[in-house]
Amino acid sequence: MAAAPPPRIFAPARRLAVRRRMLAAQAMPDAPRYLMADMVEDVLDRLSFLRIDPGRALVIGDWTGMLAVGLGPGAVAAEPAAGFDEERPFPMSGFDLIASLGTLDTVNDLPGALIHIRNALAPGGLMIASFPGAGSLPVLRAAMFAADGDRPAPRIHPQVDVRAGGQLLQRAGFADPVIDSRSLDVRFGSLDRLADDLRAQGLSNTLARPGPPLGKAALARARETFAAAGEDGRITERFEILTLSGWKK
Repeated sequence: MAAAPPPRIFAPARRLAVRRRMLAAQAMPDAPRYLMADMVEDVLDRLSFLRIDPGRALVIGDWTGMLAVGLGPGAVAAEPAAGFDEERPFPMSGFDLIASLGTLDTVNDLPGALIHIRNALAPGGLMIASFPGAGSLPVLRAAMFAADGDRPAPRIHPQVDVRAGGQLLQRAGFADPVIDSRSLDVRFGSLDRLADDLRAQGLSNTLARPGPPLGKAALARARETFAAAGEDGRITERFEILTLSGWKK
C-alpha cells in the first residue's frame, strides 16, 4: 500500500512568493537580518566546538551568504526561491556538511525533507538545521487571539518543539541526534514594526488556508494588545530558534 501523502499545511506558491519578497527587501541596506545572523553564527560556533572543517558543504536558505563565506571555497549555496526543492531528492550528494537555515519550518513533508538531507550527506557527514520553533512570537500570538475574539483564525504557523524535533531526527535515521532551543529577544516600538521585520525576513504567513485579513476594528484590538505588553513604549518579542543536528552513519 502506498504511503499517504503528507498533510498540506503550507502553500508552496505562497512560500515561494514570501521568499522572493524577502530577497527583494534584503537588497535594502537597512533590512533586518538578526535572525539569519544568529543562525549563521551558531552554526560556525558549533563547527568550531566540534573542530570540524568540512571540505564540501551545502548551505540551504542563507540569503546573506555569510555562512558559505565562513565555510570556505568548498561550500555550495541553494535557495528555495531559486527553485531548490527540499521535499525532493537533492540533485547533488556526498556533502560533509549540510546546513539548512530558516526553511524547514514551512515544508509540508518535514520528515521527508530530513531524509533527503541525510541521503545527500557523505558517510560521516553532519546536518545542522535551524528555524523558528515552538514558543516563538508569544506577544504576536496573544495579539492575534485578541483581534479575532471568540472565532480565532489560523494566522501563525504551527511550530516544532524540542521533543518533536528529536522524534523527527530518529525517524529520518540520523545518528547521535542533538536537539536544542535558544531564545532571541528583540524589542519593537509597534505591532506594525514587528510585521515589517517578519516580512523582510521571510516569516510571513504561508499557510494553505490562512485566516481572512483583519478588519479595522480587529487590527486596532491587535495593536492595543501588543502595545499593552510593553514598557516605556517598547515591546519585547521572543524568537525561539530550534536547532536539529545529526550524523549520517
